Amino acid sequence: MSKLWGGRFTKKTDQLVEEYTASILFDKELAEEDIQGSLAHVTMLGKCGILPADDVETIKEGLLKVRNRIQRGEIEFAIADEDIHMNIEKTLIDEIGPVGGKLHTGRSRNDQVATDMHLYLRKRVVEFVGLLSKLQTALIGQAKANLDTIVPGYTHLQRAQPILLAHHLMAYVSMFGRDIERLQDSYKRIDALPLGAGALAGTTFAIDRLYTAKLLNFGRVYENSLDAVSDRDFIVEFLAGASLIMTHLSRLSEELILWSSTEFQFVELDDAFCTGSSIMPQKKNPDVPELVRGKTGRVYGNLIGLLTVLKSLPLAYNKDMQEDKEGMFDTVKTLQGALQLFAPMVETMKVRKDKMRRAVDQDFSNATDIADFLVNKGMPFRQAHEVIGKTVLYCIQQNKFLLDLTLDEFKQFSSLFDDRIYEVLKPETVVNARNVYGGTASVQVSAAIERAEAELAKVQAWAEEYAAKSK
Repeated sequence: MSKLWGGRFTKKTDQLVEEYTASILFDKELAEEDIQGSLAHVTMLGKCGILPADDVETIKEGLLKVRNRIQRGEIEFAIADEDIHMNIEKTLIDEIGPVGGKLHTGRSRNDQVATDMHLYLRKRVVEFVGLLSKLQTALIGQAKANLDTIVPGYTHLQRAQPILLAHHLMAYVSMFGRDIERLQDSYKRIDALPLGAGALAGTTFAIDRLYTAKLLNFGRVYENSLDAVSDRDFIVEFLAGASLIMTHLSRLSEELILWSSTEFQFVELDDAFCTGSSIMPQKKNPDVPELVRGKTGRVYGNLIGLLTVLKSLPLAYNKDMQEDKEGMFDTVKTLQGALQLFAPMVETMKVRKDKMRRAVDQDFSNATDIADFLVNKGMPFRQAHEVIGKTVLYCIQQNKFLLDLTLDEFKQFSSLFDDRIYEVLKPETVVNARNVYGGTASVQVSAAIERAEAELAKVQAWAEEYAAKSK
């Protein structure tokens, strides 16, 4: 059969050209969305009197048959038919005859493919909000179980000040909360219908774009037909949001990898999320967080790749824009895999409270509180900073920690020291002294958990509502 667009041509397409320009090997991922959009389009054509009712019903029945055959794996897509749109249309014509060719009335592949991608990403964004909320739930669960667990807080990967492990974990809850907000906000741009824009200028048929949008549950339609077919901002925005999600997952991965090492021994990942060595039987490797950390780069690459494709394209559609899909599909798959694994991995993680406490007891992360103690007695902070620096140096030279010093040893650095210094230096005191909004004091972390749980309930309700809308 000749190509559906082949009337103007006198030669067959070169085989190498067909293989090079075809997108069916990857855009077959859009089969469900393509049929969904076509069902709405042909329904609109019937409502507007552009196609007779009998033709509309025949086409709709044919599309449903094609969808069922695709779902059963009965259709072998052909490179000669270029893309998912042409493959489905050809299959439809084979199924119901020439009337299937009327489906394309009033539309172009340009607005058709843009519609497919809006439908596709709309579903994925809602899915990722749900997956992120599950990860937040797992982190909050670990935080609630560790409200009394103190761990070194780090800057420059050097021990800085003791904090609650719950406080540390809630930092990631906040990060993923921002990721959720970005996805929810991006939904507004995804939730726009380009169908009806035609190739670039609209169509001469008296279509009803708002009706099509209603059938597909889109909140609005594109205002400008040129913009409708050439806009890929919504994909860039998704890839940027996905890149930040992977950034946060990679940061958490790095900490889990470090914390599960023999040098730290702060946590132990469940066996279900680790692998062994082919030669070293004692090994337990944190492969899941390592792969998430590694796969972050490919998501970054997909973002930069699409930005580079778009950076100098004139309006409206250009074949370059075919390059918008593979990176998008790859990012969706990569992010799905990471998020599906991370929540149960965090939930089943064993926290080694004893190791964390030992680390806190054997460092100088409580030094700042001695400076604050002296400041409260009237010493200027810079002078107090110098005093404590000399005190810490003395401890290092004597192979001691601050709580090991006698009061006389403290007093050799300042006469302002008294017995209260030992209470001040206790890790629990140090942690709970940070009793400010957003601080690591247990009362503040408990309040933060309550706020996060309330916000999480709203997010989960949003995901349920918009999952139904985006079907």
